[in-house]
Amino acid sequence: MATKERVAYVNGKVVPESQASISINDVGFLYGDAVFDTTRTFDKRIFKLKEHLDRFYHSLRYMRIDPGMSKEEMARLTMQVLDANLPLLGPHEDYWVSQRISRGVRGTGKPMVPTVVMECHPLPLKERAKSFRDGLQIVTPSIRRTPPESMSPRAKVHNYINMIQGDLEVKSQNPDALAILLDTNGNIAEGLGSNVFIVKDGALITPRDQFVLGGISRETTIELAQELNIEVRKEDIDLFDAYTADEAFVTSTSYCICPVSKFNGMKVGDGVPGPVTDRLQKAYSGLVGMDIVGQYLAHLK
Repeated sequence: MATKERVAYVNGKVVPESQASISINDVGFLYGDAVFDTTRTFDKRIFKLKEHLDRFYHSLRYMRIDPGMSKEEMARLTMQVLDANLPLLGPHEDYWVSQRISRGVRGTGKPMVPTVVMECHPLPLKERAKSFRDGLQIVTPSIRRTPPESMSPRAKVHNYINMIQGDLEVKSQNPDALAILLDTNGNIAEGLGSNVFIVKDGALITPRDQFVLGGISRETTIELAQELNIEVRKEDIDLFDAYTADEAFVTSTSYCICPVSKFNGMKVGDGVPGPVTDRLQKAYSGLVGMDIVGQYLAHLK
């Protein structure tokens, strides 16, 4: 289905984005009482949709929301929306592909029925391209990551205010920096959609699962490292570890693997990407069938 405008799925209908809407009484809008997940395309091919939907349904179960739809149906509708939107992509472009479900609309006098949305959004390749050339600058704000005793970070829910506050604080000082929050014990946790790895003495280290969202890109990187015979450990990482690391990088759906050049102003390693980061980026590119770094760098021209 060709279209001149992106389309989205909203509650049983595929409609142009300009006509896609939800109620002002939707509790996802009112309270952030909603769950989402996002994968991306590589050269217009969707990546690990099954794994993302598995995590999505785990988050829904944690939030006690029944989507009223099987994972198989969710996958079919996601692909329908994606296929309709693919013709709008230009050269070197790809999409974020998301599913979003809220608990429903309040005040109807009936039990709430979940609001179901599926949509695509172009990746911010141009805005993030220089990070692959120069490396990311990470800054840790005073805001701490919500502890698992209060709300599990392992569920991907709409309430991102904790990390948004940290990001606002960091960007008020350095608009080019990426906020990575510490947990309440002073160890590195995560940022907006971003997991962190450091490299120390040839080993890859990332925070323990209990304190972060288990990113699909994070897990993919761990799998690739194991295939390359790179030691991987999940353990607490404090700022001393970060400041003395040989390399560091961030993983996310959009970044895949992006090197870190500075941590709170401290230079990391001897340049970006470091040798381990470079090996992993090349392995990631091989897995997805395209040059992930080259795609970003093409947008610097």
